[in-house]
Amino acid sequence: MTGKRRLPSFKKTALELVQCPLCRGRAITKGVFYELPCERCNASGWVAASGEDLTLEELVTQLSLNLKGAMQSIEQLKKPQASGPGATYQGSNRRGAGGTNYTGD
Repeated sequence: MTGKRRLPSFKKTALELVQCPLCRGRAITKGVFYELPCERCNASGWVAASGEDLTLEELVTQLSLNLKGAMQSIEQLKKPQASGPGATYQGSNRRGAGGTNYTGD
């Protein structure tokens, strides 16, 4: 053997997606008489940030991974987070006797 062999990754990583420069994210292009689905982005409006076209199978996977990440961000922003001096009184810090809440009073 002359070098290391590269094996495929066992995990998919989310690629950065940008709007298709041909259709500008609209997923359709103007034809002579009517609008046509954009062939560069497979009528999705998204391409890889490197500018390369994605196969339909890879595009579906990347859109799903990006949607999942966006949904997690939205759920995290929905959760109210207490701040200030009253933040320590919210919930249990398990520092008291028997794992109860200890506030220091």
